[in-house]
Amino acid sequence: MKRFAAAFLSVLFLAVPALAGATAAQAEEGARLRVDLTELGPRVITGSATALTVAGTVTNTGDRRVTRPQVRLQVGERQTTSRGINDVLSGAVIKDTPLTDFTSIADVLEPGQSAPLTVTVSLTGTKAALFGRPGVYPLLVNVNGTPEFGGPARLGAVSMLMPVLAAPGKTAGHSSAGAPSMTLLWPLTSGVPPVYAAPYGQPLVLRDDRLAAEIGPDGRLTALVTSATAAVQGDANLARSMCFALDPDLLATVDAMSHGYQVHTDAGNVDGKGAEAAKTWLASLKTLLTGRCAVTLPFADADLNTVSQIRPGDTALVTQAVSGAATIQQLTGVTPQTGVLWPAGTPNESVLTALSQAGVRTVLTDTGKLAPAAAGGGVTVQGSAVRAQPIDSLISAAMTGVPTVPDSVTVPAGTERAISSQNGLGALAFRAGLGQPAGQGKPEHLLVAPPRRWDAPAAELTTYLQQVGDFIGAGVVTPTSLPSLLSADPAGSGPVGDGGQDPGTAADPAVVSTLSDLDGQATGLASSMQLDPAKRVKPDDVVAPVRLAELRGASAGWRGLPSDAATANAQAEIAAISSRVTISQPRQTIALASGNSPLPVYVVNDLPVDINARFTLGNNTGLRSDAARSWFFPAGGGKNYFVPVEALRAGRFSVDVSLRTPSDTPLGSSARFELTSTEYGAITIIATVAAGVALLLLASRRIYRRVKDAKAGRAVVD
Repeated sequence: MKRFAAAFLSVLFLAVPALAGATAAQAEEGARLRVDLTELGPRVITGSATALTVAGTVTNTGDRRVTRPQVRLQVGERQTTSRGINDVLSGAVIKDTPLTDFTSIADVLEPGQSAPLTVTVSLTGTKAALFGRPGVYPLLVNVNGTPEFGGPARLGAVSMLMPVLAAPGKTAGHSSAGAPSMTLLWPLTSGVPPVYAAPYGQPLVLRDDRLAAEIGPDGRLTALVTSATAAVQGDANLARSMCFALDPDLLATVDAMSHGYQVHTDAGNVDGKGAEAAKTWLASLKTLLTGRCAVTLPFADADLNTVSQIRPGDTALVTQAVSGAATIQQLTGVTPQTGVLWPAGTPNESVLTALSQAGVRTVLTDTGKLAPAAAGGGVTVQGSAVRAQPIDSLISAAMTGVPTVPDSVTVPAGTERAISSQNGLGALAFRAGLGQPAGQGKPEHLLVAPPRRWDAPAAELTTYLQQVGDFIGAGVVTPTSLPSLLSADPAGSGPVGDGGQDPGTAADPAVVSTLSDLDGQATGLASSMQLDPAKRVKPDDVVAPVRLAELRGASAGWRGLPSDAATANAQAEIAAISSRVTISQPRQTIALASGNSPLPVYVVNDLPVDINARFTLGNNTGLRSDAARSWFFPAGGGKNYFVPVEALRAGRFSVDVSLRTPSDTPLGSSARFELTSTEYGAITIIATVAAGVALLLLASRRIYRRVKDAKAGRAVVD
C-alpha cells in the first residue's frame, strides 16, 4: 500500500502541472479574433420582422495565423430573472441554440488581417419559434477557427440582449396599462478634465487638444448633442422623459476655448485649434436645452467622497463642487433643477451633511446602494434631509459595456461600446416587465442613466433614442419628466449603502495626499496676500484656480489613470501663482564693503495683490541674515530691497536667495548671488581672537617649560 500511495502521489504531482499547463494554453487560445459589429437589424424583434442580419468585421489580433475562421448566430433561452440578465452581461456561459450553420469568413487570417462578416437568418418557420414569446433573449455571434499550432476553438464572440415585443408573424399585445414610467438622463461631461492651467488673469491652457476633437464635427460630445436634438424634435413623448446632466467645468472650459486658448506641450505652449468648434458646440447645446430639463453634475464630475478627504472636517470644497448651477444658467440660459445633483458614486455621511448645508435636497444614485431599496420613489436618507432617488443599476451596467462574451474571452473596448446601446435596450425592456412571469414584481418607475462618459458611436446613440421612443409608442414604458418624478413623496427612509466606499471606485490615496498638500499651500499663499487699493483684487480670487484644480484632480474621470496626471492641474496653478513673485538674477558679482553691508535684492511682484514674504538664504556658509523678518511687496511692480546681512568670512563665495511666505510656501525660484567680502564679520573676528589667544597660551607654556628645564640643568630637547 505504501508503494502504491507513493506511486499515486508521484503521478499526481506530475499530472497537476500538466493540467495547469493545459488550462493556461486553452486560455491563451481565446480572444485571438476581435469581432466589431457595424450592423444589427432589427434591434427589437416584432411581429413584422422577417429576417435578422448581423454584419461587421473580424480581425486577427493574435500572433498566429488562423485558418478556416467561421461564424454562426446562436440564441439563448428567454431570460426571466435579473440574475439571468446579469449572467449574460457578465459573460457567463449560457445554454443556447444555433440560429445558423457555421459560415466561412475567409480561408486564412494572418496576424493583423481583417475580413468582413455578414450573417442573415430568416425569422420564419422553425427559426421564428426560437423567439416564440415576448421577452429578452441572449444573442451570440460566435466565431471559430484553427490557430497555428492549435486545434479548432472559439476564438472570438460578441454576446448581446435581443428584446422581442412579439414573435415573428404575430401581433404584439402590449398596452401602457401597468407599464412603469421612465425618465432618461443624458450626461454631458468630458473624458478627463482637460485644463492644464487657468491662472487668474492669464490665458486658458489645456493639457492637450482632445476636447477640441470631442466637440468637433465627428466628436463624442457633438454626437451626444446632435442625436438628442434630432430625437427631442421628432418625438414629444421622448423629449418629455429626457433630462440633461451638465458638467459646469465642461461648459466653462468650452466657453473659454471659444475666446482663444493654448495647449501645453513639452516644447512650450501653442495656440489651440478648437475655438470655432467651441462656439458651434455651445450654440448647438443652447438650442437643445431651450425649454428642457437639466440637472447639475459636480464640478468636473468630482467624486465628492474624495473631495471631502482633501480638507477633512471642512465642507467648503464640497459646497464649491456642487454650486455649479449658476454657471450652467449663465452659459446655456437654462436653469437646472433646484437642489438636484447627480454625483459619481454614493455620498458618504460627511458628504451628505455638506450637501444639506449647500442646499442639495435630492441626489440621483445607484439603486443598489439604497437600503431599503426603493421601488422608484426614492428614500429619505436617515439622519439627513437629503432624498436619494434610485437609478436603475441593471440598465446602467448594461450600457457601460461590461464584458459580455462567454468562456472568459476578452473583447476590446471598441466592440463593447458599439453594442452598449443594444444591451441598454434589452435591459430596459426587461426591467419594464417584458416577458417576465405574471406576479413578478417590477418597479413603478425607471430612472435610466447611460455611462457618464458614454462613448457609443454616433449612429448607436441615434438608434438607441429612436428605439426608446418606439418603446414609449408601444406601451412598454410611459414617459415621465424628472420634475414630476421628484414631486412625489419619498417611498420611505433608510441608510444609503454601507457607509463605506467601493474599493474599486475609491480615489488613489496618493492623489488625495498630494491634493491636500497643495490645498495647504494655497491657503498659505492666500493668508500672505493683501488687497491692493489700486487693483481691488481679492486674495481668494487669485487662489480660486487652485481650488478648482483640486476638484478636477478628484474627478471620477481619473479612476484607473496615473495619479500624477490627476494632480498636474493643481500643481500648475500653484506654480503659476508663486512664479509671479520673483527675485532677479544679478548680472555681476556683488562686493560687500563691510561685514554688515546690506545685500541688494531686486524683487518683482507681478500678482494683482500685495504679498508678505521673507528672504531665505541657501548655501550660505559665508553669510547670515534675519530669516524671521517679513517683508512687504506691493502688487504689480519691482524694486530693490536691501537685506541686512552679516559676512561670516572674507573672500569670494556664492549664496542662493529665495522667498517664502510666513507659512513657508515657496515663491518663485531661488537666485544665485556671487559675492566678495573684504571685511570680517563678528564671528570671524571672534574666531581669529580665540585662535590668537590659544596660540599665545601654547607659546607661553613652551617658554615656561624651557625656563624651568634650564634651571634644573637638563638639556632642552626641541
